[in-house]
Amino acid sequence: MDNFKDDRYYLERIKSDLRFVIDHTKGKTKSEIEENEVLVDSIMFRIIQIAENNMKLSDGFKAEHREVPWLAIKGMRNRIVHNYGYVDMTIVYDTVIHGIPEMYELIEQI
Repeated sequence: MDNFKDDRYYLERIKSDLRFVIDHTKGKTKSEIEENEVLVDSIMFRIIQIAENNMKLSDGFKAEHREVPWLAIKGMRNRIVHNYGYVDMTIVYDTVIHGIPEMYELIEQI
């Protein structure tokens, strides 16, 4: 049975979700993103997925790659999930434009 999921598997899932966000937000202003409800929902879902897969990575793997902001990923997920309907789009936009591309570059090097 080929159902073994290791750190590499979860890392590839994270990269895929990061890439999705980058591809669908590149060159967009905060207003353009905010006005597109489907895009906002997609971004939020992908950030949550990134965090969920992040939590499945082994502690040893994360310790070997401290340059990646693993704790910040979980923090962003918690902001989205626990704010029940209100998410500060300024923070999300900053994450989308700066944090996610930077994280993608770091993970690409692993």
